[in-house]
Amino acid sequence: MHTEMDQEFWDRRYAEHRRVWSGNPNPHLVTTASALPPGRALDVGCGEGADALWLARSGWRVTGVDISEVALGRAREQARLEDTAVAARVDWVHADLLEAPPEPGGFDLVSAQFMQLAEPARSALFSGLAEAVAPGGTLLIVGHHLSDLQTTVRRPPLPELFYTAEDLIPLLDGGWDITACEARPRSVADTEGHQATIHDTVLQARRHGPSHAQAPSAAGPV
Repeated sequence: MHTEMDQEFWDRRYAEHRRVWSGNPNPHLVTTASALPPGRALDVGCGEGADALWLARSGWRVTGVDISEVALGRAREQARLEDTAVAARVDWVHADLLEAPPEPGGFDLVSAQFMQLAEPARSALFSGLAEAVAPGGTLLIVGHHLSDLQTTVRRPPLPELFYTAEDLIPLLDGGWDITACEARPRSVADTEGHQATIHDTVLQARRHGPSHAQAPSAAGPV
């Protein structure tokens, strides 16, 4: 399990494919962030940069973090195609957030999209991400739901990588309002090209306290 999640694995995966992801922002992030005032965002596992750049176009100051140098190289290349002002709103950071957790209370939005880690790494990562949310800020965690293993969509036969939103609630202290805790259905094509219904684990929570959302001139350390 741990070797699959290390930098060598992800660098190799990105190097073997011209593009790994669609290039489109994750829809649950778009829905959530569109309802928030822009501030400082942390995009966890930013990959080729689609989410971070969408946030920057929407006025957010973004720190995009990934364990893969190859992925970050592609994200930087994509950023060069953007308007200069948009590109300047993103800082790309190479880091393993299990080894170096993000700045506590430093972000108005923390987004983790499909970070499929086994325990205890999953709880360690998500606990650190919750700590990184500023008062009044939002935590958004989206993952593959365990029920996906019963569908015809390709998923690794490793149930320890899958989780429900309810599994994540104990990682939060009492200072949160839970605004979404569910398995959201969506339709996708399976390996045979047939439509199948899968479910995304979605946990969205707002930390108690007044929002201090703002877009500083430069992002501090993660």
